[in-house]
Amino acid sequence: MDYNLQNKVAMVTGAASQVGIGKAVCLTLAKEGCDIVSVDIDLEGAKKTAELVKALGRKAIALKVDVTKSSEIEEMTKVALKEFGKIDILVNNAGGNAVFGESFLESKQETWEKNMALNLYGTMSFAKVVLPGMIQRKYGKIINFASIVAKIGGPSSYGASKAAVLAFTRGLATEYGPSGINVNAVAPGMVVTNFYAANKQMNFESMAARAPLRRNQTVEDMANAVAFLASDMSKNITGQCIQVDSGMVML
Repeated sequence: MDYNLQNKVAMVTGAASQVGIGKAVCLTLAKEGCDIVSVDIDLEGAKKTAELVKALGRKAIALKVDVTKSSEIEEMTKVALKEFGKIDILVNNAGGNAVFGESFLESKQETWEKNMALNLYGTMSFAKVVLPGMIQRKYGKIINFASIVAKIGGPSSYGASKAAVLAFTRGLATEYGPSGINVNAVAPGMVVTNFYAANKQMNFESMAARAPLRRNQTVEDMANAVAFLASDMSKNITGQCIQVDSGMVML
């Protein structure tokens, strides 16, 4: 499908892992005509993704940033804007879980703070640096990554941070919709990535068996949802969360 994204510039965070969602998003958007800003704390991985984008005939740069540090995000965005002149699409994919398998009573405030910094504050900081240009052009697409645990419950601090991302998404959509900016979220179900592989409590087969469609998701499934939300085919969709989870969470 032609999403008419020719010559749009997309900034994608968490793009380093070569088996991750961020890389798949970069390549899918590049195939649709986007130039890419590949962002990650792992610069070498981000460069690998950028090179794959270039092999598809699109422009790409790789930039290193710690998403928990707003000052680094501000400086990195200046470099991206100097290179491309604009950011049309922001995909806030970077995130993580500081500790797996920890109950609420076992949890420490430090863990809560780390997860909020990774998942909420990083998302907020990136939105803050790209919004001025989007407002000026009366155009922009922001896609934040949440999780189905934000709706069904899960690891306490991780689930809470992802639920906060959903609340932030709705608030941003409400405030900047009049400026022509769409803000939505994608909530993945089980996806075979390094993130889920790090959680030894997860059983991919049993999760698939619980889903109505009896299958787990691929990184390409996530990337396809992002491409749709980044396009004007979804121009009247904002403040929404698309759950790509084989039916684990409905409505």
